[in-house]
Amino acid sequence: MDGNGRWAAERGLPRIKGHEAGAEAVKACVKACGELGVKYLTLYAFSTENWKRPREETEALMALLEKFLREKTDEMREKDIRLTAIGRLGDLPHSCRVELERSIAATSNNKRITLVFALSYSGRAELVDAIRLLATKVKNGQLDPDEITEEIVHQHLYTNRWPDPDLLIRTSGEMRVSNFLLWQISYTELHVTKKLWPDFTEIDLIEAVRDFNSRIRRYGAI
Repeated sequence: MDGNGRWAAERGLPRIKGHEAGAEAVKACVKACGELGVKYLTLYAFSTENWKRPREETEALMALLEKFLREKTDEMREKDIRLTAIGRLGDLPHSCRVELERSIAATSNNKRITLVFALSYSGRAELVDAIRLLATKVKNGQLDPDEITEEIVHQHLYTNRWPDPDLLIRTSGEMRVSNFLLWQISYTELHVTKKLWPDFTEIDLIEAVRDFNSRIRRYGAI
């Protein structure tokens, strides 16, 4: 969800105003996914690299996340949206983790759509964590190296409960994946739009899905 800062700069506003506008785009995107029958939506909300930003901005982003969780948990429960999260969640401030855990518990029985927040997330960090788990099992005699397959690796990723994504949407025209779901997107279709994230609407998401549906997915075959 790229472009919040640029959106604010173009309007002479503080960066946090761009993030606030981006939160509104999240609601529109989730609504559209629910109407389209999308079962899993993963939003790259905060990367491990984002901690390098000025403290004032990271604190404001965490406060914005807490506010979103407080205000939207009841609505997610009512609309049958299950919230969960991936990443090094222990890096989040305590108050933020409390709100996140509360929201996850409150929506745990919902089934219409699973909304995944990637928080303090890095694709490389995810692979490192998976490798550490596998190495520990090998060291303890729980796993033979010859038994390690793609499926075994998948079982040790943060996303082991869900299928790999079909479609990755990148806003703001950036032509890179920015350390997102590096293992999982091996055969994911990419859709890049020049729109900044706060300007991304339900119509834009529908257009991205229409683009996806026009493609033939071969997975390396003919």
